[in-house]
Amino acid sequence: MKRTIVLFICLSFCFCSFAQNNNEKKITDKESVLYKKISQLDSELFAAYNSKNLNQMKTYFTKDLEWYQDNGGLIDFEKVFTNFQSIFNREYTLTRSLIKESLEVHPIEGYGAIEVGSHQFSHIENGKLEVGTFKFLMIWKNDKGNWKISRVISYDH
Repeated sequence: MKRTIVLFICLSFCFCSFAQNNNEKKITDKESVLYKKISQLDSELFAAYNSKNLNQMKTYFTKDLEWYQDNGGLIDFEKVFTNFQSIFNREYTLTRSLIKESLEVHPIEGYGAIEVGSHQFSHIENGKLEVGTFKFLMIWKNDKGNWKISRVISYDH
């Protein structure tokens, strides 16, 4: 009897794990409406970044933004944009590009979406191209069709 129960539990666990993995693959489908929406928003946000348009960038974030940086700790909305302004004031232009094949998008029921990926930042310094590749996770809040980032985790610096 014990063996039957243990076997049943094991099979149930395996089935649940398999079902969950299949659902996760469907969620990150690059053809899904959610994936396309977040990918588009990411492109718009970083077009503003690459053109140093700070005011446009601010429209993509909630006022209660929490930005977690592995090498800088927790940063709020005001400090994030003070930091961006400092970057934009440098003598060189720092540009960001998404590593498209790294992009994952997952829904958050009743809230919005999770965007996970890697991106590269590059600039010319002392006549040499400098490139850094980093990872990120962003939480997008969908407020009646108005999508904004409420949380950022920037890591692997």
